[in-house]
Amino acid sequence: MQNLDLQVIQQALKWIEQGHRVWLCTVLATFGSAPRGPGSMLVALSTGAFCGSLSGGCVEDDFLERLGRNEFDEFNQIVRYGESGLAPSRELPCGGVLDVLVEKFEPDCAAQEHFAVLLRALQGQYLLVRHITLGACSRKIEVDVSVDATVAVDADQVRIRVGAARRLLVAGLSPVAEFCASFALALGYEVIVCDPRGELTSTFAMTHVKLMKMMPATYISQGGCHAATAIVALTHDPRLDDLTLLEAVRTPAFYIGAMGSRRTSEKRMERVRRIGGLDDDALDRIHAPIGLKLGSKTPAEIALAVMADIVRVSNGVSRDHL
Repeated sequence: MQNLDLQVIQQALKWIEQGHRVWLCTVLATFGSAPRGPGSMLVALSTGAFCGSLSGGCVEDDFLERLGRNEFDEFNQIVRYGESGLAPSRELPCGGVLDVLVEKFEPDCAAQEHFAVLLRALQGQYLLVRHITLGACSRKIEVDVSVDATVAVDADQVRIRVGAARRLLVAGLSPVAEFCASFALALGYEVIVCDPRGELTSTFAMTHVKLMKMMPATYISQGGCHAATAIVALTHDPRLDDLTLLEAVRTPAFYIGAMGSRRTSEKRMERVRRIGGLDDDALDRIHAPIGLKLGSKTPAEIALAVMADIVRVSNGVSRDHL
């Protein structure tokens, strides 16, 4: 499955190419509890067709109704949902408040190029910042800009950082790997499974998971990872796991982990240090044993511990704060 925002931009590009006018909505800020964070997107047509999510249903329904009544004009604007907002009677879950940027795009070459650039950014080719002028139709993109905040709002301008969508690369099939893939899909990750073993790939079938019948290390060496990628080796087979780790530490992946007991992990780390000539900094990037200490026993429990640790690292939470 592709990350939801990837699907949004792909659908927007498809509709633009087909000659449809589209409206792009982006979550700018949330107050209280809200299902989707800043930067989340939805694209819609005036017919009510849409792709993406802003809140889990209630905001989408109201927005589409208003769009069908032509309530959103030509200009970029911010609308608020929840208390004191555009539709105060539409309560968000847990009483949250949502600020949403609404942009209208005509089906022209400029819009087509804009969405094509966004698509490449979400696929991990580069980081960019969108600059949207409020009360006007203008917007521009700056590529390779380093910014901290996902969204910044000024009096007359909104800046939105767009970068690689979260990806889970599963190196080798196993019962734990399949549960990890399932959990990752639920968390909105793009999931890729790499395994050259025909006896396993021939029976593997998981909707929305991309299967690559090749060595994980080969896929990684060919540019299969970016800074929003988590790489997990879950087979107990050193022919797959060790080579995966040796290639993974040469990438900007934010998480690298391998399954095994503490004793097995110590032997593996010594092996990859010796074979790959890795230094302490490279070895420190590898989470082995992988996952949080939850007392996991079954494949599903181990996979839960793995994905929980990936979410922890992605959210910048130290183990000391758990």
